[in-house]
Amino acid sequence: MTQKDTELIVRQRIRGLRLARNWSLDTLARRCEISTSTLSRIETGRQRISLDLLVTIAQALGTSLDQLVEPEGNDDVVIRPEPESLGGVTFWLLSRERDRRGVTIGKMRITEDRDELEPAVHPGSEWFTVLSGVIRLTLGTRTIMVTPGQAVEFSTMTPHLLEAHLGPAEILTIFDHEGEKAHLHPRNNKQD
Repeated sequence: MTQKDTELIVRQRIRGLRLARNWSLDTLARRCEISTSTLSRIETGRQRISLDLLVTIAQALGTSLDQLVEPEGNDDVVIRPEPESLGGVTFWLLSRERDRRGVTIGKMRITEDRDELEPAVHPGSEWFTVLSGVIRLTLGTRTIMVTPGQAVEFSTMTPHLLEAHLGPAEILTIFDHEGEKAHLHPRNNKQD
């Protein structure tokens, strides 16, 4: 990436963050203690951005200088998940490993012949939405039928079990780190 490309991305980030906050050029300019015309020239590329001004703009936008100037990643942005199947559950990892948000995002297909028949308890929290089919969620002493388009979020300290009801079901799920260990690496968690 050239310096010109980097400057273009920085300018786009400044403008994008300003607009995301619903700020006018005047509002951000006042917060930076610069003229509106100077800020306009910076955003449009008619004026170079000095380092001290870039620091001031980053602070006014509530971001860091690093985030404002980090280069565009050259990594492929498309994730090509490989399915992993185990005992009636197929899982597709939809986030990169060691996701910086601290969560794992995946798609699960659960069939009626799922091996796991006992509710589990582990630290953390879990969220999922049903894409197709019906999920029978055992949550403590309750049984909840979750249908396509509905979402569920709960503490995984409550005994819980997800089962397919009357045919296969697919869900989009988000685990925190503890949930990932419990659901995706169950063999590593079993006590001897």
